[in-house]
Amino acid sequence: MIEDLIRGSLDHCVKCTICETHCPVSRATPLFPGPKYVGPQAERFRSGDVSPDDSLDYCSGCGICTQVCPQGVKVAEINSRARRTLKESRGIPLRDKIISRPTLSARLATPVAPVANWSLRNKLIRAAVEKTIGVHRRAPMPKFAGRTFQSWARKHDAPRLDRSVVYFHGCSTNFFEPDLGAKTVAVLEHNGFNVIAPRGQGCCGLPLQSNGLFDDATGYVERLVAKLAPYAREGYDIVATSTSCGLMLKREAYEILGMESDDLRVVSERMYDICEFLLDLQERGELETDLSPVPMKVPYHVPCQQRGHEMGKPAVDLFRLIPELQVVDTQRACCGIAGTYGLKKEKYDIAMEVGRHLFEDVTRMEPEVSVCDSETCRWQIEHGTRIRSVHPIELLHRSYEL
Repeated sequence: MIEDLIRGSLDHCVKCTICETHCPVSRATPLFPGPKYVGPQAERFRSGDVSPDDSLDYCSGCGICTQVCPQGVKVAEINSRARRTLKESRGIPLRDKIISRPTLSARLATPVAPVANWSLRNKLIRAAVEKTIGVHRRAPMPKFAGRTFQSWARKHDAPRLDRSVVYFHGCSTNFFEPDLGAKTVAVLEHNGFNVIAPRGQGCCGLPLQSNGLFDDATGYVERLVAKLAPYAREGYDIVATSTSCGLMLKREAYEILGMESDDLRVVSERMYDICEFLLDLQERGELETDLSPVPMKVPYHVPCQQRGHEMGKPAVDLFRLIPELQVVDTQRACCGIAGTYGLKKEKYDIAMEVGRHLFEDVTRMEPEVSVCDSETCRWQIEHGTRIRSVHPIELLHRSYEL
């Protein structure tokens, strides 16, 4: 059903080129002719669903084209499905299979985090990895924390509160940013919620989906929602600090992978981005507003995946509650990283050009930190500016003086 809906939407394309003018990748490189060309237009010429040329693979999958289309054409979804077929017909590189499994690599690296982090920053090793595997030597890589959020959560002495919420922390928080998870728990507990962090949370499958590995991605989603669905059926809301992982379970697994399981449905209905969840509390008069001044001026970047939630900019609305905090919305389209896109040798320069104006905006302000909802975008912004980038929850945590 969903496949017919997506493919059928291409007939609504009136070739207005709005998606072309908003595409950050086609502006950065002539190698990508634009979402309309490789999407609705090329779809009519595909034989057996195989793309007539390789330019489709330069689509970053940011989803902006679908968001701006006035006719409701599922441009990004058409492109994603066509890219899957293209990759399968050409053969998916070993590199793409490796970088699309962050949980696997993180589990191997966490016990030897100092050595792994040193290796990722060693120029000779990175040059060898670029030559043999195809991951660019300068591409931004996260730092392994050496401990997991789950290990912290098991030792956390949680208060007994009247309400509960489930925390879908994702791979990034578990292996790379466990402090963000701890601060999220503190903010939710301050607002009267017991925080349930189910064990065994694996990857959401988004990196696999983005690299054309749909079958593998479907398996990851099935295992993850099987962990979360029992809580959703009991009526618990589920919050995510990774806006891209949250969107995967809220919409993309259905719209792109074509999944229609009952577990996914109940999880999707209860899934909230953390800022979306907190803003809903505020609008109901239930958010704690004992916020102390944070005398800072910070740039804020809205990641592409966050726009896909179609929830506005809840982080900006929350920031208005913090005294003396000045937030500048950069209003830039994309940072360029697009998950694993900017890690690849042939796409690194494109990704950096896509994000160039954003990097210049942030650098010009000379802030203490920049703010962004997506982990890979934060790593890209730090890479392009040498200025620390944080999740919105960190400013709320600071203002609550937790």
